[in-house]
Amino acid sequence: MSMSSWFTVRQELTPDRRKIIGWASFLLPLLIWCVVSYVPFIWHPMVAIQQPGDVDYFQVGMLIDKATFKEELANMQAQDKVSPEGKPANPIYLPAPHEVAKAFYTAFTTPPVQKDGLWLHQSLWKSIQVIFWGFVISSLIGVPLGVLCGTYSALSRLNEPFIEFFRYLPAPAFGALAVAILGIYDGPKIAIIVIGTFFQQVLIIANTTRKLDYSLLEAAMTLGTNKFKLLQHVVIPGILPELYRDQRILLGWAWTYLIVAELIGTTSGITWFITQQARYQHFDNVYAAIFMIGFIGLGTDLLLALLGKRLFAWDKPANKE
Repeated sequence: MSMSSWFTVRQELTPDRRKIIGWASFLLPLLIWCVVSYVPFIWHPMVAIQQPGDVDYFQVGMLIDKATFKEELANMQAQDKVSPEGKPANPIYLPAPHEVAKAFYTAFTTPPVQKDGLWLHQSLWKSIQVIFWGFVISSLIGVPLGVLCGTYSALSRLNEPFIEFFRYLPAPAFGALAVAILGIYDGPKIAIIVIGTFFQQVLIIANTTRKLDYSLLEAAMTLGTNKFKLLQHVVIPGILPELYRDQRILLGWAWTYLIVAELIGTTSGITWFITQQARYQHFDNVYAAIFMIGFIGLGTDLLLALLGKRLFAWDKPANKE
């Protein structure tokens, strides 16, 4: 089978090809990471000291620039002293894949550096709570308003110009104001998630609502339905699969605001854990925590996709995912 058949324009992939390409999207970055980490001549700008020799400030396991190592090696050889030994290594901020994989376990079993600090599982739970409440509050207001704006032109004209303006304002800029109003605990963090998702939510859902076939609305109005029943029995059922997909995408946006949101107020959540681990140069834990956020987000999205197939069995786009 020719390679060109894999790149046909807008043609549905077979299930086997979907699986192969899906796995490749994860395996290729992992392969690059492995090559950079394990193949000495690819990058490795540092030297990991194995034997310090007579260099007084060298210690076993220390990372030294190659230029500095070569200079000290030449000095020791010139003075007929014991030469240091080392092996090529990457900087401390790029741990190898096996170190990060190990950290997925050790990060949960290692106690917090500070006595009053949170364990990793506690930090994750705090972050999940912030995401949940921020997105729920945003959706309780944003979804109905988006549907109304997409259905009624007057409401759209009344709300969307201001929302278009406001969505360009960076949510973190409201951090100090959120702390002043809501205190230093989870309130301002949730507020940042709400601000970051609400305005985009209204515009996206309004646009989705406008895509509903107008002939369905026209037929319902011809039959004499009132405005409330039009929304209840025509608009909302008509856009429900697309609305569900919009919410899945917007939930991903909420996760992207998490890191900024958790820098506000009290020190808690996965962001605080990452900051603390980076401060003590435990970068394997930093990468593990970052990947955990990705895995939780991706896992949530996959579960929602499976649920969407059950809820909207008649919807073809939902069943192609």
